[in-house]
Amino acid sequence: MNSHNRKLLTIVTESVLENVLVKDVERLGVHGYTVSDARGKGSRGVRSSAWDATSNIRVEILCDERTASAVAAHLQAHYYADYAMILFMTDVTVLRPEKF
Repeated sequence: MNSHNRKLLTIVTESVLENVLVKDVERLGVHGYTVSDARGKGSRGVRSSAWDATSNIRVEILCDERTASAVAAHLQAHYYADYAMILFMTDVTVLRPEKF
């Protein structure tokens, strides 16, 4: 087995940001991502799973460390102050590095 290290950047934020986030991450060099609905409770209260203006999404991106750091820095600078958003990065191992 030939494995390679990558980063999994996970973004949980307001669903209203989906279209603009997708454009931002693609512009920053992300080749692909997964978007799913998210629900839970945090510092800004309970978020339902209904796909409306008050729902959350979870965006997962597998990429190299440089790209993950660039995306995280951009999101922190442009969205943290005005939107409910959390980011976290995890080290992962992939078997097909050319995809990420």
